[in-house]
This record gives sequence, structure tokens and C-alpha cells, in this order.
Amino acid sequence: MDFNGGSTLARMPDAHPSGTVSSGPLPSVAPAAVTVTGAVPEARGPAGAERLGRSVTGAAAVARAATVTGARRRAARPTVTELRLSAFAGHRGAVHALGPVTLFAGPSGSGKSTTLRAYEALARLGAGDSLDEVFPDAADCVPERARPDAQGRRGFRIGCTVDGPAGPVHLDLAVQAEPRLRIVGERLTGRGRTLLATALRDPGRSTVQAEWHTAGATPVTRAPLPDDLLGTALLPLRVAGKTPGQLEVLAAAEQVVIGLRSAFPCDPRPEGMRAPVLPGEGRLRRDCANLAEVLHRTHTDCPRRHQRLAAVAGAGCAGPVTGVGVRELPDGTVRAVLERDGRPATPLGRLGDGELRYLALALTLLTGPGVLAMDRIAEVPEAMQSLTLLTDGLDRGLDVRQVRGLLGLAVGVAADGHIRVVGTAGEKAAGEARRTPGVTVVDLSA
Repeated sequence: MDFNGGSTLARMPDAHPSGTVSSGPLPSVAPAAVTVTGAVPEARGPAGAERLGRSVTGAAAVARAATVTGARRRAARPTVTELRLSAFAGHRGAVHALGPVTLFAGPSGSGKSTTLRAYEALARLGAGDSLDEVFPDAADCVPERARPDAQGRRGFRIGCTVDGPAGPVHLDLAVQAEPRLRIVGERLTGRGRTLLATALRDPGRSTVQAEWHTAGATPVTRAPLPDDLLGTALLPLRVAGKTPGQLEVLAAAEQVVIGLRSAFPCDPRPEGMRAPVLPGEGRLRRDCANLAEVLHRTHTDCPRRHQRLAAVAGAGCAGPVTGVGVRELPDGTVRAVLERDGRPATPLGRLGDGELRYLALALTLLTGPGVLAMDRIAEVPEAMQSLTLLTDGLDRGLDVRQVRGLLGLAVGVAADGHIRVVGTAGEKAAGEARRTPGVTVVDLSA
């Protein structure tokens, strides 16, 4: 099966501690050195995926491993620090280091949005979503030069590194896109050891054969896993944690799952943010269409954050701004307004597209998982989580002043490790980012 964009067959790549990827077969384990466990868990479909996405049992152990001061406390928060696109759409052999604030830049067609899509795909798989939900158009992710093998199979490969209490943990994934979408290989490595390896042994079955590190009476345990779900996310359901090896596997798997799940894709759409909305639970959606509802909540529940938003609003909105308020209307809806010193308040519906996007992105940076419509990791205290904001086209509709204000805000809030930003930007915004200390710019045109 060709995952590389050439004519040779490719197996799952070897993942090295350095994060580099090279071609190579999956490790073989002698039958006498394995324990065979039970059947594949019934986890297909949205209900099963939702259950698996919330089943990081023992994840509090990762948080307990964290200290409470300085750099060690920041390191205790699992974070994605590297993204690998070994063979994905127009990318081949790409390895990108991710800092607290990272922007991908380059001309149109250089693969900025595709890079962000790969990150989001890994995040969704880590949350328990099934492969067909994450890749409804998987054929578009196959490198154009990839030719099918004798069985008509083609696919792609992506991976990442998650740093945290368990040290750098590397996840690499091989996906068959044609003729049937399925995971055909997965590898989890940490501290120079292969902790999980899966491979497709029987194309007629909807499973892959998995082998994970045990280091007990038998050094490796072998069992089938579904071929449409991320095996790493299933390990907390399958590994007992009775041996040091099993505990090592659990710590690495939970670190990867927590790091991937702590992502919020944000794409503010000004056309949906202008009208009054009904008050609700006040969790900001991806398109930020319920911005007024969220401001209604933060006005009372998070007064300090709300005041800080009001302070930064003036940097991105025309005219003097003394506050961000909310008006309750007779029909039960709420409308957000900018308060002006000695002047009538301005409804958000009268603001420009750039001003609305600026306010929405600023609010996202100043809040946390409890205010965002994302899968919260209830097993881990928020203080031990690091939220990653994913935003494609951060500078869309913004002027230089607004971009400068957002970058400064992002660097400031990322300093304590609670918030990270991974986004894409055009050349003008990238130039501003290069002049901003604390921002990593990855030029995809190089």
C-alpha cells in the first residue's frame, strides 16, 4: 500500500525518540512472549465514540504527576509540541515544531489549511471520533502521486509528539483511504520504547492486531482492536495497570489523549454574530454565532475575564471603548454592545467583520474549556490542562492593528502554559508575527 506518493509498498513508519520518521516494518513479537486478551470492544458509531472519548480512566494520575511551580508545572500539562505530515495531501516528510503560539504562513496552495486539518483530525481521533466522521473525504488526503497497489489500496500518514509528565510521547498513524477507509497501522513510542503497535493482518476483518508493552510475566500483550478508532484512546479501557510496563503504557496513552483532546477549533463567522440570541448555557461555539450569549454569561460568572476583554476591545474596535455590555430585550433575547464613554452604546451588529472576529478570538483566548463548546476532560483539573486554540486564517478580515493586538494577547496568555495557539495567516500577518517575540512562524513556502 503506497502512503508515500511513490510506487513502492509502504508499511507503518518507525517512530524514533527524536520525532523523525523512517520507513520500516512493524515489530514482530514471538507468540510465546504474548498474552492474548479478549474480543474487540463494541465501540463503533457516534455513541461508542462518545463513550470512548470520555473514558480516560486514571487520567488524574497524569495530573497528580505535575508539580505546582515554575517550568515543571508547565511541563506537567500535556501539550502537542510537534506535528508530522509524513504523507498527507500535498505534504511529504514534513515535521513541524509547535511553540506556545505558532502560525503557519505561505502562499495560497502551500498547505496551511491542510496542516491545521491534520492537527484537528488527530484531536478528534483522540477524543474518540470514528475514522469516517473525521475523514468524510479521505481520498482528498491521499498524496496526489500515490499510486494504488495491486489491491487498489492508497492511504496517508500523520503523527504528532505530545510532551508532558511521561516525557515526549510520539504517535504515528497510517490510514488506508481506498478502497475502504481504515487504520492499518499505529505506533505509540516513548523513552525509546515501542509502547503500542498495531497492524492490519487480515483485510477481511474490521480489526487490527495490537501489541502493547507489559513487562510482566509476559513482555507484550496482544489483542484485536477496531480499525476505525484510535487504538491509543482505547488503551485505558484495555490495560489493567498492574505492572510497571502497563503503567508506563497508560501514562503515555493518557498523556497523548489529554494533549490531543485539549483543542478548540475556532472560526468566527461575523454574518452569524450580529443578531440577538436566546440566553443558554453560554459555551462559545466554533463559529462564535452565540457570542452575545457567552458575553451574557461571562458578564456575571467571569467578571475579571469580562473586564479584561473590555480592556482589550479598544485595541481592535474603532472609537473609544469603555466596556462590553449585554442588553436583555423584551422578546427574551440578549444583545451585546460596546459601551462608549458619554456616547450611546454600539450594538455588535453594527460592527465591521474584522471587529467581530477580533472580539471573538480575544474572548476565546481569555476563557477556558468551561466557556467553550468542547469536550471537557472532567478527570483532570483545568489547572493541569493546556487548551490549544486552532484558528485557520487568524488574520482574515483584520487590519495590522488588530493582528498586532491579538498576537500580543496570545503571547501574554500563553506565557503560563494554560493556552496555546496554532493557526494560519497571510504574509502581512506573518510579517507582523515575525516581529513579535514569542511567536513561532513556520514558512511552508520554504
